[in-house]
Amino acid sequence: MCRNIRTLFNFDPPATDEEIHAASLQYVRKITGFNKPSKMNEEAFNQAIHEIALVTRKLLNDLETSAEPRNREVEAERARIRSAQRFGPK
Repeated sequence: MCRNIRTLFNFDPPATDEEIHAASLQYVRKITGFNKPSKMNEEAFNQAIHEIALVTRKLLNDLETSAEPRNREVEAERARIRSAQRFGPK
């Protein structure tokens, strides 16, 4: 359920709004237990996603580090290697 919640800090280029939204959506789904809310809860669900995305963007903008930014391609390759080791080659 939380496959889109990934580390978003200290990448070059920085996390996109789409990545932040995907992580926010997965977070709200996880804590509510809803994959898709009922019509009655839809507005609160969507508002929570929006607010969490805003707070996440602010957090990412406010954080500082002296470490070199991570490369997305290198991190993706590392993830593929870990996956292949864990689940076997595809």
